[in-house]
Formats: sequence, structure tokens, C-alpha cells
Amino acid sequence: MKLPINQQLNVLKNEKAISLHVPGHKNMTIGFLNQLDLKMDMTEITGLDDLHHPEEIILESMQNINKHPDYDAYLLINGTTSGILSVVQAFSSIKGKYLISRNVHKSVFHGIDIAQQGADLMPMLQSNISHQYLSPNLKNLTVNNQKLAILTYPNYYGETYDINEIVEELHQYNVPVLVDEAHGAHFNLTRFPKSALDSGADYVVQSYHKTLPALTMGSVLFIHKNAPLKEDVIRYLGYFQTSSPSYLVMASIELAHQFFETYETTLFFEKRTQFVTTLNNKGFDVIEVDDPSKLLIQYSGYSGYDIQTWFEQAHIYVELADEYQVLLILPLWHKDDVYPFDLLLKKIETITLPPKRKKEQVMLPITLEAGVYDSQHISQTNWIELEDAIGKILAQHIIPYPPGIPIFLKGERMTKNMVKLMRYYLQNGNRVEGINNGKILIKDE
Repeated sequence: MKLPINQQLNVLKNEKAISLHVPGHKNMTIGFLNQLDLKMDMTEITGLDDLHHPEEIILESMQNINKHPDYDAYLLINGTTSGILSVVQAFSSIKGKYLISRNVHKSVFHGIDIAQQGADLMPMLQSNISHQYLSPNLKNLTVNNQKLAILTYPNYYGETYDINEIVEELHQYNVPVLVDEAHGAHFNLTRFPKSALDSGADYVVQSYHKTLPALTMGSVLFIHKNAPLKEDVIRYLGYFQTSSPSYLVMASIELAHQFFETYETTLFFEKRTQFVTTLNNKGFDVIEVDDPSKLLIQYSGYSGYDIQTWFEQAHIYVELADEYQVLLILPLWHKDDVYPFDLLLKKIETITLPPKRKKEQVMLPITLEAGVYDSQHISQTNWIELEDAIGKILAQHIIPYPPGIPIFLKGERMTKNMVKLMRYYLQNGNRVEGINNGKILIKDE
């Protein structure tokens, strides 16, 4: 019997692949996960409590995750997605529409689809650094009869904005706020950005596994003590999480939080400076963003896809590439970690780079205006070639992955520019959900 998943994972392990991507344990080289044992993969036997009705050790563990006195913490073993779905579903019984930023994760749209309701899309500001969505545009924001706002903070590229101002503005309109802080579980460490937990948001969900050393799918939902529909959200956590929760994942969250509470950032910034210097000396352009654990790497005249190829030839794997840059997610280096830092520097130095060249940078268009999303179910569909899709209505989202943010939404009518952008993603080797063999699913009109 062939074991393709096992085989490919072993290939990466044997070639000593170096991680500059999630999860935060970086191939088990960061943190305390060596304390885990596969024999700890148990079930709800006597003494191990029950995630769906915690009264003993799981309740105590959640109470120990006390990042902010105004919030109660709830363990998520189905990732941040399960927290988002639970909050969205809890508010489905309230009249009004959801209010969402355009760069929300696909799980937000999935939640709205499950609720079979609609959403208003906020007008957005675009980053001059990453060229991606940065934040909602408060100047053009209209708040009227919305029941829950959902924000992404920071954006996938580690850029932040004044989350306090936006939460305060929405609260003035009595709109509760859910903040998807998936990439900010390490925020509030010394010299790192402030967490959305300091903004007074009603719900904040963090992917511990992305930047802290926890197993993949280990996340935490923080619920403000005064949050509306708190009990409904907790009930839906039981719906959207498996009835057989992983004790290994829960134990890893516990270890990751211990890591967070005891982490000292001095060594991280020392190694970060050394790493940035190595990249600069090699000829790369290093773009620093608000989150020090993220770096954007550019090389004049070449796309991020080119840079990704050069790194992977040296067995260094990045988080993502786009038309402008690659995104690196750095380890939270610490004393006695086993991350192959010296080997990483040597591999960077051995990369063979072509001469830099001047190349006009094409700014791919993104939609910044306010909009509307309808979770309509499209039953009559048909797969057609991209070049035949102009004027047709999309029957499912188009989502480059990573980062998992839809660029075009179900129900939108296809334009020539949309087809052009889809072709661009495919030609550059992106994984794009919603496009299969050059075909997309459209409404059969």
C-alpha cells in the first residue's frame, strides 16, 4: 500500500527542510513540545475531564490562559475556524446583517453561508508596503442595522492598524465586534504590537499554532466577560468542534501559553538582526512590517514566486509568495532551542541569484469599495473554461491559498479583469481554490 502523505513528509524531514512558515514550533525546533508523548493521545477517561463540559483539568487549564482580565479563554482544537463559525452562528438569530472587512478568512464566508444570511463588506484601505488589504476605511464606513462586525487584525503580512479606534467606533453604534487575530497570538510580547485584547472587542480568536509553538489546529477563543450571546457561542463551540477532542492538541496549547508567559525577546531580536543582515548582504531587499516576526523579501525585477523557487532549491520553505514578494514567518528564537539557525544563514549565502533588473511593477487591482455579500445557494451550476466566463456569475469563491482570503466572491459577475487576474495566479503556480484545470464553476443561467 502506498502512503503518499507519509512519504512526502519524510522527504521533507530527511532533506532537513528549514521552516520560515507556520506552525510556530518550526518542525519541533522551538518551544516545549518535546514534552509531548504520542501515548498522551487519550480520550475522556476518568480524570481527563471533557472539553464540551469542562469541570476539572480542562477548566483549570483554560482559566490559566489569563492574557487579559476582561476575557475568558476557551480551547479550540479545530483551529480558529471553529471559533469564527461559532460566533457567526450565534448571531444568526439576531435581525440585521453582518459587517465584515474584505480581507476576512474564507471561514467567515462559510459561517455566513451556513447561517444563510447576508453581509455588508466594509470599504478598505490598501497597504503601500505589501499592496494587500490593510484595514477598514473608517472615513467611508457606513454603519446601519448591522448585528456583528468581523475584523482581521493583523493582516496576513503582519501589518497592523488602530484596532482600538475601529472597535470604539463600532461600539458607539452598538455593534459587537469579533476580531480574527489568528496571526497575533504572540502580540503583547516586549517590542511586539498590542493585541486586540486591549481594544475591548467582544470576541478575539487567536491561532496559537501559527506563531506560538503549539500543534496545528491549536487555537484559543477569548470571550469578553460582557460579550453578548456568550452562552450561545459556547454552545456552538460544541457543534463546530469534534466530539473526540485531541488531548495532544490541548496539551500543546497549554505548553504554548507557558512559552508565551515566560518568553524573553532579547535573543529573538539579536538573531533577527543577524538574519536581516545576511539577507541584505546577499542582495535581497528586506521589508520590515509592524510584526517583527514577519519579513517581506523582494528582489528587483523578480516576483515573489521567483524568490520562493530560489529558497526552496536550498530547502528553505517560506509562508507564501505573491507577485511582489515572499513572506517569511520567523521563529521565536529562545535559549536552548534547536532551530538550525547557523545552517539557515549558510544556505542563504549559497543561493545563486541572477543579476537584478529593472522591471515595471504592475499593481494588481483589488476592490476597495464597500459591497454586499449574499449567501444565496446556487443549485444549477456548470464548469466552464476561464476564457468563456466573462459575464457569467460565479457559483463559488475564488481563493488563493495561502492566505485563504477570497479575491472574488460567489455571486459576483465575471469581468475581463477578473479572468486576467485568475490567469495570473495560475501561471505563477499559485494554489487557487475554485479553479480546477483552468475551469471555474458558474451559475447556469
